[in-house]
Amino acid sequence: MERLTGKTAIITGANSGIGLEAAKVLAERGATIVMAVRDTEKGEAARQLILNDNKEASISVMKLDLSDLASVNGFADSFKRQHNSLDLLINNAGVMTPPYSKTKDGFELQFGSNHLGHFALTGLLLLLLKNTPGSRVVSLSSLAHKGASIDFDNLDGTKGYKPMKFYSQSKLANLLFAQELDKRFKQYGLQSMSLACHPGISATNLFKFGKRDAPKFLKTLMHNFLQPPDMGALPTIYAATDPNLKGGEYIGPDGKGQRKGYPALDTPHASAGDEAVSRKLWEVSEKLTGVTFDFNNASAQ
Repeated sequence: MERLTGKTAIITGANSGIGLEAAKVLAERGATIVMAVRDTEKGEAARQLILNDNKEASISVMKLDLSDLASVNGFADSFKRQHNSLDLLINNAGVMTPPYSKTKDGFELQFGSNHLGHFALTGLLLLLLKNTPGSRVVSLSSLAHKGASIDFDNLDGTKGYKPMKFYSQSKLANLLFAQELDKRFKQYGLQSMSLACHPGISATNLFKFGKRDAPKFLKTLMHNFLQPPDMGALPTIYAATDPNLKGGEYIGPDGKGQRKGYPALDTPHASAGDEAVSRKLWEVSEKLTGVTFDFNNASAQ
């Protein structure tokens, strides 16, 4: 990997798991890292963890709650006041299979946080991305997108809620957004690119039992059979830095079933290939978030 000195990266959910591992690697290569996290105390602890191993790291913590559009707007405004460029936006943070609940804006929590929060964040930072040559947006999807669908008649879950079904829907939305964003970058002749990736099956703190962490014995089992976070982060790092990528690619592990291994090009499930659904999701997302992508002027309303 080439040096990233002078480049600025935002990583959502960078205080743990894949986000933290990606932050370690990108900081080690010289990038300026902004850890965009909901819990700034945990973010500061993660920042110190990186600094303990890399005293030269340029890394800061900023509060971002993707389940609150006011927080997303506040983060974007604050970032734009402090920075005049953005080389990497890594849409990594996510919640997985919680009990039915809603965001502060009334969205189902997984769709609202995993997709709509990142959609709004990207739109609000569009001008910086457009003005930074070679900038990239990397969105984390999941193997769970396979066979999922976007239920436009029940996005808020009021007509029925199944945690895994709604998680899969949110991860399909992440992938559709990444693909559609890259199409629009190219359509308007922008130098930015958008890519999607997934970590295979990685032993991160997304695996929860209600509000509790997984039991110790199960964590040991997970780490023996699942991909550790540092390996799970490799597709993210590859998507963010590989010079041969053109935009629109989907990166995942190269092992059996794409569950483990080293990063390689992957093929999205057919459920991610419906362009009409992709366009409708974009329109619905603009309406729900109030964030309109203006690629002609590359500024978000």
